[in-house]
Amino acid sequence: MKRIVSLILIGLLVASGVDAMAQSKGKKTSRKGKKTTSMYVEGRQKVRQSDYATFDKFTNFSSKDNNVYYSPFNYIDIPGLTADVNPAWPEEIKPVMNYLEKVSRATMTLCAIYALNPEITDHQQREQLHKQAREEAKASLDAFEDWKKKKGMKNKTQYKVAEIDYRYFKGANYYNEQRGDDIIHVGVLIYLGSKKKSIFVADTGVHSFPDIKFFPNDATLLESWNPVLDELAEYLKDNDRKGVLLSGYADNQGTEAYITGISRQRAMEVKKALLLRGIDATRIEIIAKGDADPIGDNSTYEGRVMNNRVNIKIQ
Repeated sequence: MKRIVSLILIGLLVASGVDAMAQSKGKKTSRKGKKTTSMYVEGRQKVRQSDYATFDKFTNFSSKDNNVYYSPFNYIDIPGLTADVNPAWPEEIKPVMNYLEKVSRATMTLCAIYALNPEITDHQQREQLHKQAREEAKASLDAFEDWKKKKGMKNKTQYKVAEIDYRYFKGANYYNEQRGDDIIHVGVLIYLGSKKKSIFVADTGVHSFPDIKFFPNDATLLESWNPVLDELAEYLKDNDRKGVLLSGYADNQGTEAYITGISRQRAMEVKKALLLRGIDATRIEIIAKGDADPIGDNSTYEGRVMNNRVNIKIQ
């Protein structure tokens, strides 16, 4: 009898994995065409300054390399600078200007990034500030394009505007020092290279993945979940500014310490699988939820099977 139950359980878990894989593939297919690049990227983008802190290391430009870096250059100064056909560019952006003048066919994406003071909570005021920030950025980028034409430069440039949360970018204590700025002109992100690349992408929806299921009293990751893990890893590689939260769960059988421990171990097993697939550990967060938030009835065996899982949340 036990053998029959075990075989049924294995069948259910494998079928669940196959079904999840089919659903996941269906979602991947239907998602094509929805990912769009926008001139104005709304919402707060989680961008670390360290992601673009390569300016001091920049000594050589090559159209064959994917060169992306951050410059604290205040882009609202561009209209004043470009009023003269030969402006004296500030030190922090001069290497880029020199490169564009020397390599006439260089491609570039210039993204003006701004932030709003989070202490401003009035919705109407924030909307006005958003509008003002976008208009300032667009005027600056238009002035830069006009300057290029006056200089006879034939570089292809794509322009973008985006808002970020500067507390995340600069550090949570930033506003302890500067609280007076309603709009912060953070700087520019510059991409130089021959490949087309979207620095900011407007998401039309967050992609979801099915829960990874486990046997009761076990943290072994079944091979039937490999297709889901493969797709998750591929998604994270394609969306390199996103992370993943792995929440481990268990049924309510056992001591509190045991339940918490096995839920953490399950999340850790999924994390290990992602590490093996080339995802950096800094992008993976795990949490042990124990027997919280049950999705099945713990008074039945089938319900407990449903509760032994790892939930995947893109963040």
